[in-house]
Parts: sequence; C-alpha cells; structure tokens
Amino acid sequence: MSSSGYQSLDPEGMHQQIYTFAEQLERAYQIAEKSLSDSVRSKASAVVIAGMGGSAIGGDLIKSLTADSAAVPIEVVRDYSLPDWVGHSTIVICVSYSGNTEETLSCYSEAEERGSQLVGITSGGELAERLRSDGGDLIEIPGGNPPRASLGFVVIPTLVYLSQQGLCSALNTDAIARAAALVIEARSEFSKESDSNRTLKMAKKIYGSIPIIYGDARYTGSVALRFREQLEENAKMVAFHHSLPEMNHNEIVGYLNNPELLKNLGIVWLMDESQHPRTALRQSLTKDLIGDIVGYQEQIHSMGSSLMERLFYLIHYCDWVSYWCAVLHGTDPTPVERIQALKESLSTGEEK
Repeated sequence: MSSSGYQSLDPEGMHQQIYTFAEQLERAYQIAEKSLSDSVRSKASAVVIAGMGGSAIGGDLIKSLTADSAAVPIEVVRDYSLPDWVGHSTIVICVSYSGNTEETLSCYSEAEERGSQLVGITSGGELAERLRSDGGDLIEIPGGNPPRASLGFVVIPTLVYLSQQGLCSALNTDAIARAAALVIEARSEFSKESDSNRTLKMAKKIYGSIPIIYGDARYTGSVALRFREQLEENAKMVAFHHSLPEMNHNEIVGYLNNPELLKNLGIVWLMDESQHPRTALRQSLTKDLIGDIVGYQEQIHSMGSSLMERLFYLIHYCDWVSYWCAVLHGTDPTPVERIQALKESLSTGEEK
C-alpha cells in the first residue's frame, strides 16, 4: 500500500502525537518545575526506575543521557520485584502512565516496605492515590494518550528530579529549547508525504522485512530499543535490537546459515559521534563483514550539538519511520489490541 491518504488510517491521531513531541518536551519541563518545587534534597546511593513498556523506555533513555554525569548507579526494572539491594538509601521512581500497571505497583509496594525514597510519574490511577497518601513526590502528567506517545513527560521530569537531587548534570530551559527547536526543524520534513522525506524513504525500505536495529551500549542502545518497540506497537511488525560491542561477541556469527531467511532481515545502524572510537570502528567492520547477506543495511545519523539534542533527534526520526511503516501496511498505528486483550485475561485469571 502507498502512504497516500494516511489520515484515514489514523483516526486517533498518532501523526499529531509524534508531530507535537517538541511541545511536549517544553511542557514536561514546566510540569516538573512546578511539581518538584518543594522536593526535599536527600542522599541516595542508587536510583531505580520501575516501569513497563512505553513507561519504562524513558528509564533507558535517562541512563543514556546521564551516562557521563550520573553520581550514582541508575537501574531500570521491568518486573514485579526490585533487586535485593534496594533499601532506604535508594530512590525508586515508579513510572506508570495509567497509574494502574500491576508490575509497577508491585515494585512500589516493595519500595515502601523497604523504606525507599518514593517518586512517581503518572497521569493518575492507583499510583497517584498511593503517592498522595504516602507523601511521596508525585509528578502528574497529562492523560489520554498512549504511553509510548508520552516519552517527553517521563524523561524530562526524571532529569529535572535527578538534577535537583544533585545526581546528574543540571538541566535548564535553554537545553530543552535547543532540543525542541531541532525536533521542530526535523518534523517539517519527516511529517510530510514527500519524496524528499527520509523517514518515509526508510519506511518503504524496511516495512516488508524484519528489521534489526543496532546502537552502541552507552548512548544509542536505548534508542534502538525504542525504535524496536515503536515498530512493534505502531507498525505491528516484529523487530529486534542489540548493541555494540556485545553483538560482536555472539550475534555476528549468526549471519551464516539459513541464507534464504536472512534475506528477509535488514539492519539499521544508529550512528552518533559520542560513541567510543573502537565501537565506531566495530560498526564499520561489522557492516562490511555482514555485507549483502541481509536484505539491506541502512544508517540513521544523529544531529545536534548536545547528546540530548542528538538522542531526541534520533527518537523523533525513528518514531516517524515506525509511523510510515504502519501506513504502508494499511494499519492504524494507535491501537494495541493484543496488549489490551492480555491485560483483560490477566485481570480475570483466565486463559484465551
């Protein structure tokens, strides 16, 4: 299917959700400043960000953005239980867009029992109620959107909080404004059905394949995971991701047997200037070693002067690719019916 007439496939407005990412970044900063104005600075030995799905990916991005400035370890937990080492000196940031994610609420209960310092980011639900009752820091964000379309509302408040706690580099309005301006410039191209739109061109290249996205472990690996999840939820496509240098110690060997199947795979490399020079060399050598065994190899290069600008640019680029893949498949990008069906079955304890 062509990309023409995408509006009819998008009744819930995912196009607009992606388009307004820049405004979301700036609004998220304002919400965080207001919500955390009375936050008490405390000593912490570690930070845990607990969440699932679109609410958890922000934690991975936080790790990337603070890789060079975090004063304490930051761990992302996607599970019902916290690591045994979590205790009273740990800040536990529970992220649940709905406020009712059972895994995240389970982590909240454990953190409360262990006397951890509790912070929550949510649009409401049980998480908001419990934080109000328990006196934890609550950052209430706008509701009504898919969690994956609210990434800015997770990342920016978390960065503001960590900055206020002295646990990462200071964040200010100028940094947010520069990142937002770059996204606004990019969306003027990425949002249009045009032959010059690079995200639409890439979507046409990859939508009929199984994409494998590679980033580097320190910075762009989080974007690779985000891209994979966006392809899965928006375009309803299976995708995979890995990071360098780790994939050089295992996955690279897999590109040998089943050559007829490998032609259905394609590789997307996420490129950024911050990666280790040896990782950059590994990317180049690995690309050459794999060669034309797979259906294609594509690259997405970051843009921007700061790491925040570059990672948000990559995210915006990849979000648009996932959107156009959905359109090319003739698929509404917003509904995630199988996730909802699974949640309903879990709530009743029945198998389907």
